[in-house]
Amino acid sequence: MFTGIITDIGRVVAVEQKGDLTARIATGYDMAGVALGASIACDGVCLTVTAKGTLPDGQGWFDVDISAETVSKTNIAAQGWTPGRRLNLERALRVGDELGGHIVSGHVDGVADVTAVANEGDSTRVTLRAPDGLARFIAPKGSVALNGTSLTVNEVDGASFGINFIPHTKQMTTWGDVAVGDAVNLEIDTLARYVARLAEMPGHG
Repeated sequence: MFTGIITDIGRVVAVEQKGDLTARIATGYDMAGVALGASIACDGVCLTVTAKGTLPDGQGWFDVDISAETVSKTNIAAQGWTPGRRLNLERALRVGDELGGHIVSGHVDGVADVTAVANEGDSTRVTLRAPDGLARFIAPKGSVALNGTSLTVNEVDGASFGINFIPHTKQMTTWGDVAVGDAVNLEIDTLARYVARLAEMPGHG
């Protein structure tokens, strides 16, 4: 489990297709404290550390294997992870950690598309379009995870919804690079899913 609070911006160093897709990701994490088999959310995708080490410049790295199913359900298929691409990273939640965002599983539900980007003062307003099957789970003032980042929805218009990014969020995540046409990993708030399911049951809603 994760919180959607990004703690590092990683960088894809190399990718290799050998059965599954293998990616090597550079990170500022102290890899001495990251065990093989640990879970790290990479742009919101929960992945398992299969190898780790240190780059020549002293920066740590870790490898992850990404199944064809995961590739097809995430923005990896839409945009690809190529060397140099920056990724939002978060290590798995530990007992006693502060829950600063909301509960995020790291299982991406679908891909949203960025349709508009507008600066409003120092903040940036981003409009996205969710897949039709997921739009009903998105509500004003509700939570979503976008590329692993816990965010609050400002407004909803059909399948479109808006997010406001403050300067701190843009600085601490990859959202400072957002552009129209970007494909974004979307994970629906688990609570919203259960509320919608409850409303569909006889005698509710």
